[in-house]
Amino acid sequence: MKLWRWILLLVFIAALAAFGWHWVAQDPGYVYVHIHGWYAERTVVGAVLTLLLFWFLLVVLWRVVRWPFGAFSRRHRRLSQQRMGDGLIALIEGRHGDAERDLNRASRLDSLRGPALLASAEASSRRGEHGRALESLNQASQSAPQASRVLRARVLRRDGKPAEALALLAPESDKGTLTPGGWRELALAALASGDTRRARDALDPLQKSGALGTRAYAALEAKVLVASINATGDGAVLNTLWSQLPKNQRRVPAAVEAYARRASGFGLVLPAMDEMESALRREWSPQLIETYGTLPGNDIEARLRRAEGWLDAHPNDANLLLTLGRMCVRLKLWGKAHQYLQRSLALTPSAAVWEALGDTYAGQGDSLQAQRCYRNALSFARGEPVITLPQTGTPGDVDTRPVAIEERDQHGVPRLPG
Repeated sequence: MKLWRWILLLVFIAALAAFGWHWVAQDPGYVYVHIHGWYAERTVVGAVLTLLLFWFLLVVLWRVVRWPFGAFSRRHRRLSQQRMGDGLIALIEGRHGDAERDLNRASRLDSLRGPALLASAEASSRRGEHGRALESLNQASQSAPQASRVLRARVLRRDGKPAEALALLAPESDKGTLTPGGWRELALAALASGDTRRARDALDPLQKSGALGTRAYAALEAKVLVASINATGDGAVLNTLWSQLPKNQRRVPAAVEAYARRASGFGLVLPAMDEMESALRREWSPQLIETYGTLPGNDIEARLRRAEGWLDAHPNDANLLLTLGRMCVRLKLWGKAHQYLQRSLALTPSAAVWEALGDTYAGQGDSLQAQRCYRNALSFARGEPVITLPQTGTPGDVDTRPVAIEERDQHGVPRLPG
């Protein structure tokens, strides 16, 4: 498309030149200049070309005269740009002292003053020299006020002063004029100072800005929601907060888990179970299914039946098997607990499975096997090798091989194994 535009432009220029030459050729005009006995005769076109040539010679002469005087400023500019580059490389490499020195020197050039001072303040902050960082930010605020404010808030938060960082960003947040980095710093400072409402208010503009990637925003959102839920003082406040959250935030697995734990702690077991089961129906989450079996309540038998119904769709989910084993331990169904926990251990070994298996042996009165399981749980958590349990002679060995899930094509016909 750009090639056609250039071709059309060249055709237009050629047509315009041809028309102009034809127009000038009919009457080229006449210019006569006479001054102090000196005279010149030219056509109009010749006079214009003479003036352009004279202007070009003046420009060249001016540049030649100026060149020696600009050599120092050019050298200063070149050195400042080189120091700016060296300082940024040193900052990334972690040589913060070298970075601070080079960046402060680069800030002597007016065009680099703001960025260089901001980077120097970041280097000072990473060194733990928060006072020097604030001094650099005082100078940088004249060139880059918004960036200086955001970085000042970050420095204050790193220095253990989140309340001051929050107070610094609050006026702009009330106006809705914060930059994306400012909204992120506001959320982190608000979390650190316990103001979860302001932290939640920062999520929406931060999401709309798209400054954070999907994973980074999801992690920050989950952190803010969990802190907000855990800060509630009673069941009424918790339910009010939960009902006021947007639908997409009520579907965050970490938020659902935090709500379920907090609600069950206030005695609201039924709402907690409803939220968890709804979330699991929408999207399977190993995090939620593991929490599902640990919450208190008298409906453990009904929960076990629901969870066993999920095995058809998730036969190889180690977290689901761990949850089933834990619930069987609570119901003293030792045989089923062994079966579920041994399959979970074969699929994905973990300290939690070893601990639950130890609870199973302890419930059966086998203290020796229970101690071995608990020891294995500690060893696994520390990254040490575990001890293989001796054969117990239990009739009916449990098949610990993963169950193959039947695959079907788009018409519902089972696929043959490859």
